[in-house]
Amino acid sequence: MDEVRTAGPAAGARRAADFGGTAAVAVDGVGDARRALGAFLRARRGRVSPADVGLSGGRRRRVHGLRREELAQLAGISVDYYVRLEQGRSTQPSPEVLDALATALGLDAAERRHLATLAEARRGPGPTSRVGPVLQRILDGLAGMPAYAGNHRLDVVAWNALGSELLGGLADPRRRDRNNARFLFLDPASHEVFPEWEERAAEAVGQLRVAAGRYPQDLRLTGLVTELAERSARFREFWDAAGVVMCTAGRKRLRHPAVGVLSLDYETLHVPAAPGETGLVVHVFAPAPGGAAARALHRLAEAATTSAAAAV
Repeated sequence: MDEVRTAGPAAGARRAADFGGTAAVAVDGVGDARRALGAFLRARRGRVSPADVGLSGGRRRRVHGLRREELAQLAGISVDYYVRLEQGRSTQPSPEVLDALATALGLDAAERRHLATLAEARRGPGPTSRVGPVLQRILDGLAGMPAYAGNHRLDVVAWNALGSELLGGLADPRRRDRNNARFLFLDPASHEVFPEWEERAAEAVGQLRVAAGRYPQDLRLTGLVTELAERSARFREFWDAAGVVMCTAGRKRLRHPAVGVLSLDYETLHVPAAPGETGLVVHVFAPAPGGAAARALHRLAEAATTSAAAAV
């Protein structure tokens, strides 16, 4: 079947578009490329204790983490220059300065990449994405493997039948929001679908932070982050922690009312971007052959097929 499924006009999707960067509150790290770098440095500075880097904390310390002058000293740059970086008055620091700051802050590979992206101060409108019929045929052809495709805003833009059912009913916008971040933070049903809700929530926010760094002038993305920050205290906590997450592979647990909790290996596959567009990420869940999860997915697929036939 060549039908292209897109994230239809669910109420939540309309809300995100309506925000469009005009919301009332500002959120660190989105909407202002000049200040995003400083916001990330400030958040990371607050997570490093003086003892971690061989400094004395002192008795009357009012600052959580490192002081600005302490981080500047560790990185071998002037305090004045570092302050200008945090305040967004200096942009595009050299690779050597970024490397020194990353080392002083103990950043991992993903965080270093994000720091470099922020320093580029990219410009331009938010990219678009398109689901072609070939991608949809590929998703539908993954028999026994739940799969879906998403964009940088965590909109689910295509899926196969098993993926739709496993992830809470993507095919029916009345059952769940097709933006994964909005579903996680604004729909209590997400706690049922994802037993490790905290991990999935932190992962989603970390991915949104990466996207915000890559596309600082994407108004729909800015609107989504601002909306979630206004409506969810838990989202604000995760966002303020400044976590960075790149798409990867691993194992996740998901719960479905018909088959219980499934532990599934997954892989992320990247669909190249067309000119003027951004690529998509395809998430495929692959149960071990003959295992309990594979048998459970087979039962779920049969139930979903029966339900679909009855609805026709």
